[in-house]
Amino acid sequence: MRESDAQFVGDIPANYDAHLGPVLFEAYADDLARRAARGSPARVLELAAGTGILTERLHGALGEIDRFVVTDLNAPMLEIARTKLPDAAGAKFTACDAAALDFPDDAFDLVACQFGVMFFPDRAAAYREALRVLEPGGRYVFNSWAGMEDNPFTLVAQAVMERVFPDYPPAFMNTPFGYADPETIAGDLEAAGFAVAGSETVAVDSPVESWESFARGLVHGNPTAEEVRSRGGTDPDDLVAALAGALRADFGPEPGTVSLKAHVVEAEAPS
Repeated sequence: MRESDAQFVGDIPANYDAHLGPVLFEAYADDLARRAARGSPARVLELAAGTGILTERLHGALGEIDRFVVTDLNAPMLEIARTKLPDAAGAKFTACDAAALDFPDDAFDLVACQFGVMFFPDRAAAYREALRVLEPGGRYVFNSWAGMEDNPFTLVAQAVMERVFPDYPPAFMNTPFGYADPETIAGDLEAAGFAVAGSETVAVDSPVESWESFARGLVHGNPTAEEVRSRGGTDPDDLVAALAGALRADFGPEPGTVSLKAHVVEAEAPS
């Protein structure tokens, strides 16, 4: 993974939340929050919380709990996440690296992470840290995208990138959709000391109200737009228009749908 792929700053958080959230993340956040609530955890840590799409649903599913800590590497993402919970929610928001958590051992009984593990530069260290801060028998629940072939909009997006930049297309899509093998994920968790309690591939047909809005998220809701600007010669908004047209051509007029697949994993700390 390129280090730049994990930098969600500037206007990226707002575009991510508004244009990608409703299509890519909300349904999976509902699913993950339901799974997280099993067993009524009381001390919860969320990793790579982004703009708080899962955070909001965790609060709804868990209610008032003893401790709820919400983290992300990028403070600007957390600023949006913070707005989604009432002051009375009692959550603590803090920017931190998932591979170097500033929490004591056995501090939580649940760690949750929505579509974040793909961005961890050192997954082994991040998994070990999650295990360290979990109490014996605690759970780690997270999801990770299946491959690009199982999420066809990514193939359309990559084809547009390759047409516009034939010599060196932006490669961001390889990061979120590049940690897609359940056996690899399970092996990484077990190497860190977890026991994998369950792994399920969840398919969603997600509604899209506007291809232009979705395309804007795919360009401006991640580091792609900055990569395009750094090359010069192409306006990121021209890329948005080309991508919206390609999505419309492949998936039909608005309102439409995109088919999504992701792996949902539950791991346990040894008792």
